[in-house]
Amino acid sequence: MTQTIEILVTRDGKTSIQTQGFAGSTCRDASKFLEEALGQRASERLTAEFHQGQTNHLHQQQ
Repeated sequence: MTQTIEILVTRDGKTSIQTQGFAGSTCRDASKFLEEALGQRASERLTAEFHQGQTNHLHQQQ
């Protein structure tokens, strides 16, 4: 799957970052520079891909 980072800007200037194709917390690593450039995070919504990567990581540790 292709990895993409999408930045959305609303008319009132609010921004959001959406990542696709990343497993686990690699999305945070990939978008960190954008989050730092845009300022403080107001909220976070984790996708199923994030949790899927966490599950795989837990299975590998056991």
